Amino acid sequence: MKILMLHGINHNMFGRRDPKQYGTVTLDQINDQLIASGRELGADVEHFQTNHEGEMVERIHKAFFDQVDAVLINAGAWTHYSYGLRDALAILTCPIIELHMSNIHARETFRRHSVLAEIVQGQIAGFGVDSYLLALRTAVSRVQPRGPKNER
Repeated sequence: MKILMLHGINHNMFGRRDPKQYGTVTLDQINDQLIASGRELGADVEHFQTNHEGEMVERIHKAFFDQVDAVLINAGAWTHYSYGLRDALAILTCPIIELHMSNIHARETFRRHSVLAEIVQGQIAGFGVDSYLLALRTAVSRVQPRGPKNER
């Protein structure tokens, strides 16, 4: 099972950026936890981070051709306005789980709307690093067969 974790803009600054909101965990630590948890769940987790929207779109296109089984995405600020990212994600035929470390619905007004929400399977927000791990478990459960008719 191949799962792609997409990290958005400014996530390379986790551990240094607004520790009150995001804690002190680094992106490398998050990725290490995802890879280890993925291994336990029988999934190969690949991760990608960029601060350039076009690069993120290109990586999503590659995910389509690579036929990944699921995508996890924390798009950061792009969540709230990037229709280009939304359109790229809409091309995918696999489950997509949107996640956020902070509770975007309890923050500034502009952060409460996700342009991705209509095309993702679901959204997990407000649990810090656990948001990533919950999203991974959710993705794995969506990909694995669930009964005699392989229903999801």
